[in-house]
Parts: sequence; structure tokens; C-alpha cells
Amino acid sequence: MVTEVDVWSFSAALADGALVLDVREPFEYVGGHVPGARLVPLSTLSTAASELPTGRPIYVICQSGNRSRSAAQELARHGRDARSVSGGTSGWISAGRPVVRGPRENNA
Repeated sequence: MVTEVDVWSFSAALADGALVLDVREPFEYVGGHVPGARLVPLSTLSTAASELPTGRPIYVICQSGNRSRSAAQELARHGRDARSVSGGTSGWISAGRPVVRGPRENNA
């Protein structure tokens, strides 16, 4: 079962330095993403999962919450504590939270 968090809980975690993965495609990410989010498209997540840390929550976000749930399940299969952000980037924006537009400066 995937743990889902709402925008406000996610916002608090982000303020505390949470690790955030954006599993959308690059063109979506560049159009607007959560500050500090690392781009890891869902199609590459299985490969990237082994490089992600254990022992701390990983918050996963997409556009609406569907891909992030799938990604969180995939990360859980790899032994990671993954949490899906309910409502995704759309919910984040609707809540008036900030986004970064432009280059993938946070893609590590």
C-alpha cells in the first residue's frame, strides 16, 4: 500500500529538506515544478531506484497523482520509503504553492 500525503503535509516536509522526485516527462518538468524536485521520469525510475537513499522518506510527485502512486509502489519494491503527493503538481499550484519554471537545474 502506498502512503499518500496531502499538499500541506508535503509542504511541511519540503521545508524540512525532503527528497522530492518529479516523475513526469522533461517537458512537463520544465513547464513548472516544485522547487528542489529532482527529475526522474517514471520510465527511468527502475534504473534510478538503486541510486536513491534508504532510511529517509522520498516524496514522489507527478501532474495529478497517478504516476506518483505507481512510482511510489516501484520504489517500495526497491526497499525505499516512498510517499505519493496527492493531487500532484496541479494540486500544488492550486494551493498557491510556488513552482520553478525553466531549465532542469535541479536534475542531479
